[in-house]
Amino acid sequence: MRQTMMRILLASACCWTATTQAQGAPDATGDSDRFSLGQIIVTAPRTSGIEIDGSTLSSDAIYSFNRTSLDDAVNLMPGVSAGNSGGTRNERLVFVRGFDRFQVPLSIDGIRVYLPADNRLDYGRFLTTDIAEVQVAKGYASVLDGPGAMGGAINLVTSKPTKALDIDLRGQVNFDNDMDYAGYTTSAKVGTRHDLWYAQASYARSFTDHWDLPNDFTPRVPTLEDGGARDFSRAEDWRVNAKVGFTPNATDEYALSYTHQEGSKGAPLHISDTVTTARFWDWPSWDITSVYFLSTTALGDRATLKTRAYYNQFDSMLRSFNDRTQTTQSRPYAFDSPYEDKAWGGSAQLDFSATDADTLRLAFHYRHDEHVEFQTSFSTAGVATTEPKQTQSEATYSIALENELALSPTLRFTLGGSYDWRNLERAEEYGAPLGTSGTPSVIYNYPRRDADTWNAQGRFDWQASDALSLHASLSSRARFPTIFERFSQRFNTAIPNPDLKAERATNAEIGGSWSQGSIRLEGALFYSWVRDAIFSVPTPAYPCTASTTPPAVPTTGCALTNLSQSRNVGKGEYYGIELSASATLLPGLDAGINYTGIKRDLTDPSNARFRPTGVPTHKGFAYLDWAPVERLHIVPSVDLASNRWTLFTATPASQPARYYRTGAYVNASLRVDLALTEQIDLSIGGRNLFDDYYTLTDGFPEPGRTVYASARFRY
Repeated sequence: MRQTMMRILLASACCWTATTQAQGAPDATGDSDRFSLGQIIVTAPRTSGIEIDGSTLSSDAIYSFNRTSLDDAVNLMPGVSAGNSGGTRNERLVFVRGFDRFQVPLSIDGIRVYLPADNRLDYGRFLTTDIAEVQVAKGYASVLDGPGAMGGAINLVTSKPTKALDIDLRGQVNFDNDMDYAGYTTSAKVGTRHDLWYAQASYARSFTDHWDLPNDFTPRVPTLEDGGARDFSRAEDWRVNAKVGFTPNATDEYALSYTHQEGSKGAPLHISDTVTTARFWDWPSWDITSVYFLSTTALGDRATLKTRAYYNQFDSMLRSFNDRTQTTQSRPYAFDSPYEDKAWGGSAQLDFSATDADTLRLAFHYRHDEHVEFQTSFSTAGVATTEPKQTQSEATYSIALENELALSPTLRFTLGGSYDWRNLERAEEYGAPLGTSGTPSVIYNYPRRDADTWNAQGRFDWQASDALSLHASLSSRARFPTIFERFSQRFNTAIPNPDLKAERATNAEIGGSWSQGSIRLEGALFYSWVRDAIFSVPTPAYPCTASTTPPAVPTTGCALTNLSQSRNVGKGEYYGIELSASATLLPGLDAGINYTGIKRDLTDPSNARFRPTGVPTHKGFAYLDWAPVERLHIVPSVDLASNRWTLFTATPASQPARYYRTGAYVNASLRVDLALTEQIDLSIGGRNLFDDYYTLTDGFPEPGRTVYASARFRY
């Protein structure tokens, strides 16, 4: 740890100076481009410019460090790390203090993005070029914002116009290691704001033709990957957002918003695994549509009502082909697998100030999720067979209560709790039920089980002086398992478990911030106790039956072996430290740095070899912002991370799983911005300038050096 800290300190860093502002409240000035109705509750003071704090990431920071996808952007922040799922799913991951995408909900303007089958969100599909702010609640995520925030919450806040004509246009061309064309990103925002209303439309697009592996990559199995341009690394994403808002007075606001995004991506192959059968997969569509209404209404001088109502739709297609040419589908493992998912729901929150020192908040959330799937399978005879549609649906509810009490002018105590419950309405599957013998494929229902859980939290905030603020919090949060975790048979290798319980984490934190002039320091110590963690546990032989309706009735002369089942058997502790600092070193020279150290001890009693994967023990980011003349900014930066655990996949089935550590890197970046006028900026820059070769997950290296040139117009 000492060596890592020295490397980070020597790398140097950081930032614009900033004024601070309380989180979760509407912007006091009224001229912010953040869509305040779409914010969630985070408790740290907000910074501005390209300064990076523990809870918010500004659009200026996202732009200056060229972080065009969500996983890459939040990796700038302390306590948050990005990763790669590996395998043919080719998904980008985000971990918040060690908690993964199942345990940290993602929202856009406070509306949760949830995939009801398995919630395998790909954070690389969410663009950031037209986002006003990213909020990250870590450990202590308010119960008022809804269920599921076991380890925290992430929220993308869209922008809104600040003047009568508000325009922001951006374009960027990307180049690979050999300075060949590699793709582009572009975005546009046009809006208008008036006394009683505002309207805005935005568009963002990212196209990756390919990315290059580092030059020192040596092919191990050339038929899987031969170097240079990474095979199947092509990806395309675009998003449009439109909103109209009504502001009849200084306290009330009503907004209707529409967001639609579409994505497609390839799936690079493992560079050396010849033991596992290669899967030639492709995602021609990964699309999300959301329509939502948000409001805040003052009810007299003491009460405020906030509401949200929404309809979401998620459509995706996964295709499996015969071979790497991805042109034919005539093998038993070739298929088309579409998902047609939708959700609708809403929330209402009533804030009541009994006195100037005592505020009570009551919130209710409702969400209905529906998942529909129907796979088309192919055969060597050229026959395509499509399953009938199978539907799984469930409704989730949460009621939350929070009280904020000012114990003195400088000391505030917040106490909250919630009760969540889930009603499983439909759980269909197509095939021969697990353990049945001699029966045709049929539509059948899994046993339906409802579930409930509770959450509780408390927090002290002390403004010790004008410069120093301190806090301490304790939060116990749970999250319900997905339909996949409860019912997936994983190609007849797993037994469903409809009684699977919620996972739980108890998160403790102490921290604070100090700000004096242009210097700002921030830090936190955190500790999380994880209980009832879900693991796949080997099971004894499963008896066969002639019945087509689970649960199976045992018969003789038939048994399935080498099966597993998801169970609440894991437990562990996550603990660590976050530090960040920023300052103006000289006129025209700002610097900043942040560091995260984290340790995860998570045990699976059925697998002594298990190690929690994906999160580095040490991680840091540092930068300088140098303005030698008024309109020129030179911004060098460095990303650092130590090793993380990963699973070696090229292991024969007869041998135990093997984990090893990988992923250490020191990535240098540089950006140069020149303001031609107050409206027009030109920029050039590069990432991974020293072409560092590193791998975050077994068999899937990260991109090598990239270079870009961009232009921006604002009015």
